[in-house]
Amino acid sequence: MTEINVAEQAKKAQKASKPLSVLSTKEKNEALLIIAEELEQNYAFILEENEKDLALGREKEYDQAYMDRLLLTKERVFEFANGLKELVKLDDPVGEVVTEWTLDNGLHVKNQRVPLGVIGMIYEARPNVTVDATGIALKSGNAIILKGGSSALHSNKAIISIIHQALEKTSISVEAVQFIASTDREATEQLFTLKQYIDVLIPRGGGSLIETVVRKATIPVLETGVGNVHMYVDKHADLEKALAIITNAKTDRPAVCNALETVLIHKEWFAKNKDTLISIFKEFGITVHGDQEVVQAVPGAIEASEKDWAEEYLSLDLAIKLVDDVDEAINHIEQYGTKHSEAIITEDAQVAEQFLNQVDAAAVYHNASTRFTDGSALGYGAEIGISTQKLHARGPMGLPALTTTKLKISGTGQVR
Repeated sequence: MTEINVAEQAKKAQKASKPLSVLSTKEKNEALLIIAEELEQNYAFILEENEKDLALGREKEYDQAYMDRLLLTKERVFEFANGLKELVKLDDPVGEVVTEWTLDNGLHVKNQRVPLGVIGMIYEARPNVTVDATGIALKSGNAIILKGGSSALHSNKAIISIIHQALEKTSISVEAVQFIASTDREATEQLFTLKQYIDVLIPRGGGSLIETVVRKATIPVLETGVGNVHMYVDKHADLEKALAIITNAKTDRPAVCNALETVLIHKEWFAKNKDTLISIFKEFGITVHGDQEVVQAVPGAIEASEKDWAEEYLSLDLAIKLVDDVDEAINHIEQYGTKHSEAIITEDAQVAEQFLNQVDAAAVYHNASTRFTDGSALGYGAEIGISTQKLHARGPMGLPALTTTKLKISGTGQVR
């Protein structure tokens, strides 16, 4: 039964994607505004259903980081509704002429953006993804099939019911947004193989989920990645900047993928500024996992294991390693990084340029927090995920990432 239902949902999504792909920007924008309005008006219902998920999470003793990702508040509901409004302000990529030219034989060629078709979205605890992904898919002319984690089932069902209620008032078919409400793992596995209906799969969540999708899917995958995010504090780093940036990147929202996980510190800078740094760790309740020199210098620090250097903590734990120079920092990132976001703090422009050029990541920063690796913060509008791969899309995936191109060729009777 599971297989039939999921396949049927995918089939409906594909059918709905055809008229959606040719809707005007005005029609799509109107739909997004109506969805946003309905979400705001029904926030209390969403929070009631979210509380059911939170109660189950407390019973199952989910950790604090997981519960934070699961939690919805009025502010967070209005935030993702506002994300839809921000999408309305963005240019519609569909129909954009990327390039055009005329051949010597008179053929006129246009390379134009078109929707991918049907997006399959598999994600874990964050219910906001349900709205973000739906908004980006619809604005870019795509239907979407959503498979959220079982821990957020009540929240997601509530959000989807409101989205469907809103779509009834628009030019977009309700069937363009499908949600797989089953908690059966077979439903997810079935989604991996529906290549005849789904054009691309996007997994968003922990490393094991992404690895499973990449390994098992027979559909092309737009791979998002975990964030083992590093920051290198150079010997020429400004103390005030370094403290502010480290604090923001680690403590603003430690449970998200662009939060800081490892700090690599030049030995000279650490020797000069360790007391101030230690006071910051104490003030914010940061647990340090460090190399031997760090453990000796920082009260309460835990000696780091090999696992710590590769860990995405998603908590107030922080790995710290002392290094001799930028080359050692870059080599460490090359070994343990996940190609998500990496940063350098320095007033030496030459060292900064070396770091920015040599570090292999979707986003690299100089004297700024890695928390900006986010669709909204970088002007993409609500993102559908952060790609750490190199094909098709890299970094926060906004509207253009959910399109492909089509060659439109016009002639006057040319033959070859």
